[in-house]
Amino acid sequence: MALLSALATEIAIPVCAVIGIVFSLVQWLLVSKVKLTPEQRSPAAANSSNKNGYTECLIEEEEGVNEYSIVAKCADIQNAISEGATSFLFTEYQYVGIFMVAFAILIFLFLGSVEGFSTKSQPCTYDPLKTCKPALATAIFSTASFLLGAVTSVISGFLGMKIATYANARTTLEARKGVGKAFITAFRSGAVMGFLLAANGLLVLFIAINLFKLYYGDDWEGLFEAITGYGLGGSSMALFGRVGGGIYTKAADVGADLVGKVERNIPEDDPRNPAVIADNVGDNVGDIAGMGSDLFGSYAESSCAALVVASISSFGINHDFTSMCYPLLISSMGILVCLVTTLFATDFFEIKAVKEIEPALKKQLIISTVLMTFGIAIVSWIALPSSFTIFNFGVQKEVKNWQLFLCVGVGLWAGLIIGFVTEYYTSNAYSPVQDVADSCRTGAATNVIFGLALGYKSVIIPIFAIAVSIFVSFSLAAMYGIAVAALGMLSTIATGLAIDAYGPISDNAGGIAEMAGMSHRIRERTDALDAAGNTTAAIGKGFAIGSAALVSLALFGAFVSRAAISTVDVLTPKVFIGLIVGAMLPYWFSAMTMKSVGSAALKMVEEVRRQFNTIPGLMEGHAKPDYATCVKISTDASLKEMIPPGALVMLTPLIVGTLFGVETLSGVLAGSLVSGVQIAISASNTGGAWDNAKKYIEAGASEHARTLGPKGSDPHKAAVIGDTIGDPLKDTSGPSLNILIKLMAVESLVFAPFFATHGGLLFKIF
Repeated sequence: MALLSALATEIAIPVCAVIGIVFSLVQWLLVSKVKLTPEQRSPAAANSSNKNGYTECLIEEEEGVNEYSIVAKCADIQNAISEGATSFLFTEYQYVGIFMVAFAILIFLFLGSVEGFSTKSQPCTYDPLKTCKPALATAIFSTASFLLGAVTSVISGFLGMKIATYANARTTLEARKGVGKAFITAFRSGAVMGFLLAANGLLVLFIAINLFKLYYGDDWEGLFEAITGYGLGGSSMALFGRVGGGIYTKAADVGADLVGKVERNIPEDDPRNPAVIADNVGDNVGDIAGMGSDLFGSYAESSCAALVVASISSFGINHDFTSMCYPLLISSMGILVCLVTTLFATDFFEIKAVKEIEPALKKQLIISTVLMTFGIAIVSWIALPSSFTIFNFGVQKEVKNWQLFLCVGVGLWAGLIIGFVTEYYTSNAYSPVQDVADSCRTGAATNVIFGLALGYKSVIIPIFAIAVSIFVSFSLAAMYGIAVAALGMLSTIATGLAIDAYGPISDNAGGIAEMAGMSHRIRERTDALDAAGNTTAAIGKGFAIGSAALVSLALFGAFVSRAAISTVDVLTPKVFIGLIVGAMLPYWFSAMTMKSVGSAALKMVEEVRRQFNTIPGLMEGHAKPDYATCVKISTDASLKEMIPPGALVMLTPLIVGTLFGVETLSGVLAGSLVSGVQIAISASNTGGAWDNAKKYIEAGASEHARTLGPKGSDPHKAAVIGDTIGDPLKDTSGPSLNILIKLMAVESLVFAPFFATHGGLLFKIF
């Protein structure tokens, strides 16, 4: 037996989740102390407070700019961004809500029909001597957990967006006091989102398991099969959030850049640019809300995959509740570890200079990984019996508790390696991005060639890291090993998300500084925050893609076990046609999303040009542009265009499983996993490198960068074109692909009972 009693587990998990939620609320309170109302500082008050040792001098006071109008402007712009993001998400959720209900009905009908909607108990799938709850129960509970996962995912994304739009102007105002203050504000707000999401995901899953247990009693196999719907709900919402938000943000971004920076030579985020509000709204709906839902989906699925395999191993057979909850205990430990890690960035060390920003964010990753290694060791020691068996395709494999510790650890460290490799290829502190920037001397074409080569090359080490972790964890603990390796990679999700959300928040802060007409010194500070944020966003995407590969493999294993396939033989034609079609799907999906961004950007460019040409006094800054039309173009385009890619991903497993059966479907899943990971990593890194090559030239921090020009030089224009091409790659196609991989696998697992019973209609006819 495990050292930790079942009762202690029942208490420990929700307590850790509540600690996470409380911590995020405390961070939010600290952020809200930055006021968006300018009245408190009269000159007299400023003088008297100097006597009390208050010596923080704002840049404006040195330069004699009216502080009141600037703070009021910041507050106005923040309101505009927040309203735009909220109204877009509400509209998106209405569309997605209709889909959710329809898909829930589908789940119910498909799973209920397995036994012809009978309410009688049936023999268990893995142990025919025992009786389990009827298929109808699985149908009802899978539908319920699907809706639960979907709602949690939507709430995660929405709360993240609310926090980000709350913090962006506050970061701008803090940047007047210094880069350290602004960093802390942006990072704290990121932490609010990270902890809320990690804790919510854990708490809802834990409550669901306990509620389902009231009905299922001792039938754990059926219980955890029904719980897989939770992961499906989380990821299906994430898909629409990612694709819709990605199309929205990039249509605005590409339109604003092409007309503003390339044609009109006005700086980025200039208030004269009609697409500028839409661009800043896009950062929040795509990078924040989409990213939140996406990582929540990964987290839910890796937990579900581990629980499904555990329920048919000795943990489930012996009804050992503590060991059964091992995946949840790891996540609980993760919340505590991330809490300590966050304090390192906000309280233990203070950032004084611009060059300390990126190291501080990297330290977050390293500290959380090192601490988590000890955390996993403790959990493995107290929550697992010293030896137990794990289900391995029909046989039980004996495993020791230290072997599971190694599985989780391998995933955790593989995540760190993927993060650092991504950083090496996308940060402008290293030679790969500097080479790309250098290639801009000879125009946009060489920039594009160098960027593509960089992206393809950056796939090599992450793939080896994933391969090693798969081999080690599978050899030690079969499919359960891979599922907990994925959980290991995601165990520090709170820190990962904090670092990730920090990027768009500082990006928005820079935009607000520019639009409010603040001094160029403030813009320099926010740009430094933003450049670090770009790299961390790339690291976050690396984590998301790496964990998606492991999660989807674990789900694939659970699917193969559930569908009672003994081996997946590549040489049988049924499987091979699946493989080759599956490998094509990521390309089809990318084509759809890229084309959507292109056509939406086309409309945006035309609208921005029209406004510059027809509104008198716009270029001189006498007239206000019509921001609302641009916001509307982005909204309409993304809502219309997110349906086809979403339908492609959601319908493929259903069609393949029903018509061609489980063997072909297993081929499709393997094919899409293998090709999707490669495209996702290369697309994200290519886009990130082009973006930072442009930032490298703009910042002009080194001798080399200064030779490439000020803003507006020919190399800079070539860099802007590269950045614009990379936008849909790194923010729409790349990050959505990891959802494609996971979603098809988890959907196949949820529908596996139906496919195993009634699938393969075409082959049955012939």
